[in-house]
Amino acid sequence: MNVTAQQLAHLLNGTLEGDPNASISKPARIEEAVAGDFAFLDNPKYEHYAYETQASVLLVSQDFKPSKPVKPTLVRVADVRSSLAILLQEFQNQAATQAEISDKAEIHTSAKLGANCSVGSFTIIEAGAEIGNNCTIHPQVYIGPGVRIGDNCTLFPGTRIHADCIIGNACILYANAVIGSDGFGYAPQPDGSWSKVPHVGNVVLEDHVEVGANSCIDRAAMGSTRIKSGAKIDNLVHIAHNVEVGSNTVMAAQVGIAGSAKIGDNCQLGGQTGIAGHISLANGTRTQAQSGLGSTVKEENQALFGSPAIDYRDYVKAYIVFKQLPEMQKKLRALEKFIETLKAENS
Repeated sequence: MNVTAQQLAHLLNGTLEGDPNASISKPARIEEAVAGDFAFLDNPKYEHYAYETQASVLLVSQDFKPSKPVKPTLVRVADVRSSLAILLQEFQNQAATQAEISDKAEIHTSAKLGANCSVGSFTIIEAGAEIGNNCTIHPQVYIGPGVRIGDNCTLFPGTRIHADCIIGNACILYANAVIGSDGFGYAPQPDGSWSKVPHVGNVVLEDHVEVGANSCIDRAAMGSTRIKSGAKIDNLVHIAHNVEVGSNTVMAAQVGIAGSAKIGDNCQLGGQTGIAGHISLANGTRTQAQSGLGSTVKEENQALFGSPAIDYRDYVKAYIVFKQLPEMQKKLRALEKFIETLKAENS
């Protein structure tokens, strides 16, 4: 992709400072960019690179005030991060290969593929599966019987979608994500063994959901495990059977959600957060990394920390005291000795 700074500013509805004909061909990090690259600045910690970078074009906020001369052409925008997402999407679209179906893919005769779909080598698409338009299915993907996939989806290598699961429009499933494996359900027996409980439900991903690499979303015992529109799931996340994840909720790596929990809309779960089964989190709940929640959160927009999680500010205050405990213990022992000395003198 080769564009000018002027074209870039027009695409982003930004303002231009510098050479409108500056040409760029690819994005780069501000500290590594060379001539022909575009870079961005959205964090004051990196401002010093703005005066050193060799990038031809630099994306900055409208209120950026350089303290030194800047070599690149500046494109000023209202929101650097959102504008960057638009640019990277454009570059990705330009780099996309022409749709084709590999002759090494195995597609059942009853499966249906929409227009302009790519299917990679050694992918298997089972009977009755339906795939929408403009989907990119990379090599070694498994799509089970009766699966339905919407338009404009991308399935990266090794993705597994088990029988009867439903994937909405514009979803992205990263490498080795597993959708619709059985949940962890067993019934204890009198002899101490465990009898498997069949899971006959499915998983539903609504539109614009992303599922990170090596994440697993289990099918429901009955009904559906549901991930609502706009949810973003990082790598190595486990979502158990019959869980419901609200719209635009995001969760970082290694989050674990036990069966039948309900996560509200617009929640933010830090890495390694653990959610107990059969509880609910109110809309807007935020957890710090490694927090553990064992009971329902009813108040919306709370920030929680710890295990069991408590209010974020209370946890931070308590942790400051916790770090002081050894010194406080010394002072307490000294005070006890002093009191004993006073008692002995007065007896």
